[in-house]
Amino acid sequence: MFLSRIYYAIAYLVVLILEIIKSTIDMSLRIFKANGFEPIVIDIGTELKRPISQTILANSITLTPGTLSVDLDSENQVIKVAVIAPRDVRDIIPFEPYIRGMLE
Repeated sequence: MFLSRIYYAIAYLVVLILEIIKSTIDMSLRIFKANGFEPIVIDIGTELKRPISQTILANSITLTPGTLSVDLDSENQVIKVAVIAPRDVRDIIPFEPYIRGMLE
């Protein structure tokens, strides 16, 4: 049990760093495009039940360039996220399974 949590923690950190790098490159390319920004606010439902897990997910979203967690509703398991350009929900929270394996 403990080793699997360590595995998920290491995997989470690796995925988070890769997502930060990928988002940084994407944002850099969007800056050079004339119409690269279409900001929207979306509600993302999460499967995470514990408030600490939801908070780590919201902070991870905010760490990646181009996204910002605006509100966290722990009771309804919904995170309100402002994104600079529309994209798939799974592209915004690819680290959710790792947080679940690490803390849930």
